[in-house]
Amino acid sequence: MEAFTGFPLAGLDFYEDLEADNSKAFWAAHKQTYDEAVRAPMAALTAELAPEFGQAKMFRPYRDVRFSTDKSPYKTHQGAVAGVAPGVGWYVQIGAGGLFVGGGCFMPSPAALATLRATIDDEVRGAELAQILAATTAAGFAIGGDRLKTKPKGYPADHPRIELLRHKSLTAHRDFGAPDWLTTPAAATEIRRAWTDLRPLVEWFAAVFEGVEH
Repeated sequence: MEAFTGFPLAGLDFYEDLEADNSKAFWAAHKQTYDEAVRAPMAALTAELAPEFGQAKMFRPYRDVRFSTDKSPYKTHQGAVAGVAPGVGWYVQIGAGGLFVGGGCFMPSPAALATLRATIDDEVRGAELAQILAATTAAGFAIGGDRLKTKPKGYPADHPRIELLRHKSLTAHRDFGAPDWLTTPAAATEIRRAWTDLRPLVEWFAAVFEGVEH
């Protein structure tokens, strides 16, 4: 595999055009651009980061339209995830808007979610998570994830960490856009730095879910 040299702007342009014409005809006519300016750089990047974060899985470019009213056949971004536990890991994505990086707990099973909430409820472990999230926010990340509109069953509305308990998934992410270094090998350094900043959060989740059925 060739070394990672950056994400070419041609890849961002490809996705901008795909958003305007999400058709099999467009994809067939521009698949070489996808292969060379999107898939190959992403594969090279994940290979470079694998010794530190584990081998990442690249997502398929095709949308699952079976249960969607939107029948557009292709995703408008390319993502990859380096997992450390089911539903837990680091994420990187390239699309028309540029580079997006994240990490955390993406899709916990019901058993894992129950364990997560019990751990957040714990005075020591819950406070530890709050401290990690505060440091992650201070490092420039935004906190996201699906949340309940109301409190989860079994927890009081005035719980000191009720906002965390409402989460059904909990992630931290940063949208880098398209800085000058995106098209250079330095992009790997920036993504590595971001994933390193997210390591305490990712490892906290991995420890919580150890031994939990998924």
